Amino acid sequence: MKNDVVAPKSIAFAIRVINLYKHLCTEKKEYVLSKQLLRSGTAIGALIREAEHAESKLDFVHKMNIALKEANEAEYWLLLLKETNYLSDHESVSIRNDCDELIRLLVSIVKTTRGNLRK
Repeated sequence: MKNDVVAPKSIAFAIRVINLYKHLCTEKKEYVLSKQLLRSGTAIGALIREAEHAESKLDFVHKMNIALKEANEAEYWLLLLKETNYLSDHESVSIRNDCDELIRLLVSIVKTTRGNLRK
């Protein structure tokens, strides 16, 4: 069930990241941090998509765990963009909330699947 939720949320997040990247490049002339965010923010969904066709449950957990690491990295870049005033508090709240939600979902999926492997 959670996999059905996390995949579309990761796509929606990637789209938001892409649009934010375009905004930061054109309006703020910021290229370095935004490129890092683009890479990590779009990798989340790609890894979730890969996990859908994992070779085993262990492979599934591995790919979802990497997606979790990418989500944590994206959260870091969003924080840096906010703290360096490329994003205002208002601009960053919603996308950071989306990122936090992805992190919580991925943590839950990884923990649940790992727990099921031990049974």
